[in-house]
Amino acid sequence: MPHSIHPDTSLGEVKLKVKNLERSARFYEDVVGLKVLKQDSSTVYFTTDGQKPLLILEAHPDSVILPQRTTTGLYHFAILLPDRKHLGLALRNLIQAQIHIGQADHLVSEALYISDPEGNGIEIYRDRPRDTWKRDAQGNYEMATDPIEWESLLEEAGDDSWSGLPPETIIGHVHLHVADLKSSNEFYTRLLGFDIVGNYAASPLCSYLQAATTTIWG
Repeated sequence: MPHSIHPDTSLGEVKLKVKNLERSARFYEDVVGLKVLKQDSSTVYFTTDGQKPLLILEAHPDSVILPQRTTTGLYHFAILLPDRKHLGLALRNLIQAQIHIGQADHLVSEALYISDPEGNGIEIYRDRPRDTWKRDAQGNYEMATDPIEWESLLEEAGDDSWSGLPPETIIGHVHLHVADLKSSNEFYTRLLGFDIVGNYAASPLCSYLQAATTTIWG
């Protein structure tokens, strides 16, 4: 009988290998809003609360940057903000940075999508309250890719100044490209113990596995 992963399971820090450490570090500090916790010649640790790392960049100057969506592995990692106001502040800062911004209202959340200088995908989002999430007849969470209300989100930020991501920020989920969805689902459910709470294999949403506030997309 497959076991279920403990409901208090949560994600720790995300670690990325990067070709140009200085350029990537500047992006994550100035554009994303993370703060440097510590660093050396080959590694930079980023935080939001000044205590624990949320993202680690490790320099690999000889690495090869592949075109996006051409290999298995990371699609994006997702930074979960505590509320809609901080998402509005993040949006305003991204607009000022003049980078490409994707977006989607997923019904359960509102999400912004960007890429770092080396093509690693990043989602910055906020969840709607869990008690408002709805399920369909099959038990899947009802999700969509509707457009975000941009003006409303920016109005939510008010006149507050941008000061980076708030201390309550966490890694909310990791979205992966896989070669075989069936075998990957077997690994994450039967071996690791995640529960499937959304099966969208016939749609771009793919499969949604969840444990407490942690989600892994496959």
